[in-house]
Amino acid sequence: MASDKAEVGVTIDENDIDIDKVVNEELAAKDNTSSQNLTKHRKPKKIHRQNSKENSVASGFVHGPRSWKNSRRSRNGYGRGLPKKGGAGGKGVWGAPGSELLETYEDVNDPNFDSENLSNGDIELKAVIPEISTEEIKKKVEPIALEYFENGDTHEAILSIEEQIPFDHRDVLVEQLIEIALDHKPSHREMTSVLISDLFPHIINESDISKAFENLLANLNDLILDIPDAPTVIGNFIARAVADDCIPPKFIMTMKGKSDNKDFQEALLHADTLLSMKHGLVRLHNVWGVGGALRPVKALTRQMSLLLQEFISSGDIEEASRCLRLLEVPHFHHELVYEAIVMALEANSAVKEEALCKLLKAFADAVLITLDQMERGFLRVFDDLPDISMDVPLAYIILDRFVERCHKDHFLTENVMKNLPSRGRKRFVSEGDQQFIKNHKIEH
Repeated sequence: MASDKAEVGVTIDENDIDIDKVVNEELAAKDNTSSQNLTKHRKPKKIHRQNSKENSVASGFVHGPRSWKNSRRSRNGYGRGLPKKGGAGGKGVWGAPGSELLETYEDVNDPNFDSENLSNGDIELKAVIPEISTEEIKKKVEPIALEYFENGDTHEAILSIEEQIPFDHRDVLVEQLIEIALDHKPSHREMTSVLISDLFPHIINESDISKAFENLLANLNDLILDIPDAPTVIGNFIARAVADDCIPPKFIMTMKGKSDNKDFQEALLHADTLLSMKHGLVRLHNVWGVGGALRPVKALTRQMSLLLQEFISSGDIEEASRCLRLLEVPHFHHELVYEAIVMALEANSAVKEEALCKLLKAFADAVLITLDQMERGFLRVFDDLPDISMDVPLAYIILDRFVERCHKDHFLTENVMKNLPSRGRKRFVSEGDQQFIKNHKIEH
């Protein structure tokens, strides 16, 4: 047995093999084989060289300068490059515009900061309303009055007054309304009286109106420089305010003893006269007259006829223009043209025809009467000529002469000349026209 063991031991020694080495070699072989297999299945990487700037741009990537490091632009290519939060966020920034007004904290480092006063609670904050001057009030009243004259909306005017005019300056409001109305037409003065009546007593009171009239009467000497009839107009306003129960009738008697000025007393006397006449309170509702198209047609026709008669007597075109504007009926000016032509036909006088033609030309040049209104007035006469000729036998002849005179002054349209009527066969002898025709030829 011993020999056997020795033999075995010898055998082992002769065939001695390093086991660790064998194992390591086998593991290395396996790793080698697996790596070769992986290499077979992997795709080789492609290496692109960028030799120029053009190639780099084409590849879609540009190496930016180092200054882009702190750029606020978006790195991913999106966005507009605006600062975050509108410039309100981030370190070392001022914040959003106006954010300092929303802060409620107290700055302890402020030199005016007093912690004792805050802790005692004896600080009271009050809103300070700056005092408004009289000139500022007048500047605010003027656009309100002018807008009211345009639309006639009393409710809108009241809202504007409540919003812009302080309660303790309402006397200046009334005074300024009347001063503005002095420079405007009678219809605007009527609107002013209506507005004062509607404002009383909720927006203005009796003392406001009385104080306004006192100031106006005291400033009459200055108002007369621009408005010669200021005492009469102020008297009308006072009388109308009494009639509308805005001020008491004793106001006139109270004011009479406050000044001996002639214009002052004239205004009060005029107001007292209007209130003292029979049915004065009722008549004062039309103290400014019925304005514009509210007047009856007959009344307007009569006033236009009186206007023409006064012009024939005086020859004052400016006065005639002023009277026509005061009527405030531009849509009815064709009636004036009609009345002027009929007056020329009835007068049968070359002097009056020339004067009326001159007046119509002045109105046309000043665009006081439009071409449409002028044409309509002449065509109305052409339509009524058969009836007019019954009272004026020479109407056709006189009309031809008058139209020819107006046509030479170049203010008639071609439509008027085309529609000029002709009577046809004329019986001069039976109508007594023969003598007129002879005289007409001699004049020309």
